[in-house]
Amino acid sequence: MADPTDNQPRAPGQRVFSGLIPHMDVLGMETVEAKDGVAVIRLPWRPELVGNPENGVLHGGVVTTLIDTVSGLAAITGLAQPEPVATLDLRIDHLKPATPRQDLYARAECYRLTRRIAFVRATAYQADPQDLVASSVSTFMLTKRLGPIATVMPTDKTS
Repeated sequence: MADPTDNQPRAPGQRVFSGLIPHMDVLGMETVEAKDGVAVIRLPWRPELVGNPENGVLHGGVVTTLIDTVSGLAAITGLAQPEPVATLDLRIDHLKPATPRQDLYARAECYRLTRRIAFVRATAYQADPQDLVASSVSTFMLTKRLGPIATVMPTDKTS
């Protein structure tokens, strides 16, 4: 695996869901790794992502979006045939503020798949993967395997 903290610029093709989910490109997320149920995404620090202008700390919603995205990507790459997923549950522990002016990384691993659910663990960190900014567990629904959501049956009001 490539060192996710190498701070090397990534090619445009390494953007997360490039062109599919526009806000991922707007936030500047870049895929470092995405295969076999494991994903790593880099989010370069930018002033417009700051939640507190006095200290330069990233907004908590940005951290949450990064973790949700890397977790979904891990779920998708864990499938034999990639398919869309939807977040069912996302629980995040924000352990400390991200250090201002440093890139943020998130790593996720899909540790269990059932017929319709993917279970994922993720962490967010900066220079040291052991020094966590946030940690999460989540579940994702595999959407293509559901088939029709409901069948509408006509009712006979005369009986």
